[in-house]
Amino acid sequence: MRNIVLYGTEEHKFVLLNESEPGEEDGIRSNQYLVVHGDSGVLLDPGGFGVMPRVLAEMLRYISPDKLKGIVLSHQDPDIVGGISTWLEISDAAVYVSRIWTRFLPHYGIRGMHRFIGVPDEGMLYQVDEGFELQLVPAHFLHSEGQINVYDPISKILFSGDIGAAMLPVEQDYAFVDNFDEHLPYIEEFHRRYMCSNKAARIWADAVSKLDIICIAPQHGPIYRGRAVQDFLSWFRELQCGVDLMTGSGRFDMVK
Repeated sequence: MRNIVLYGTEEHKFVLLNESEPGEEDGIRSNQYLVVHGDSGVLLDPGGFGVMPRVLAEMLRYISPDKLKGIVLSHQDPDIVGGISTWLEISDAAVYVSRIWTRFLPHYGIRGMHRFIGVPDEGMLYQVDEGFELQLVPAHFLHSEGQINVYDPISKILFSGDIGAAMLPVEQDYAFVDNFDEHLPYIEEFHRRYMCSNKAARIWADAVSKLDIICIAPQHGPIYRGRAVQDFLSWFRELQCGVDLMTGSGRFDMVK
């Protein structure tokens, strides 16, 4: 578990709120983030039911639940959405998720969907408060058919969901990626198998390269900063993955 202020001024903060312990998700650490501007906050991928108490405890260091204006779900997986019912009970936050997943979310025990806002395929500008807006960026077919990322133009941090996620061994524990080549073995297999195709990867990489990004913050694993940001984008843009690797037998040729 760690709490790191990735960007912090008196008015605005982007915080790695919690990094779950490896045992909480079959050995895979999961990150939850909070963006705070003034006394308003937005929670990014709040996590499953099991991590909710810890995430709440860390969030209380910055804002109270009644100041939570929004929750953004990058996609539909239970390690992101599993605890959403409890967050709805303790806050009045609106929930933003790709429009294609709104019909699936009631299966998480949600009684009413009136607080959910379906993000259109082209993404949208989320005006949280005066002087506080986030850009919801499409990342379709990059692990999820309806994934969305979040770009904070003040901190210049891109929350990338499962793009950039690392499967670190339990004995490895570092918060930031500074040397991309050394980090590559921990992301390569996951991205080849879980990302849909090079076409999807290239479209996303070209789009986000137009943003002024100082950090890429994924849902799993360390945060990319400095030179590692451009190194990752360049690698991902050329990646052969998903259907690119399928063979006639239904297997995947993971060495391409």
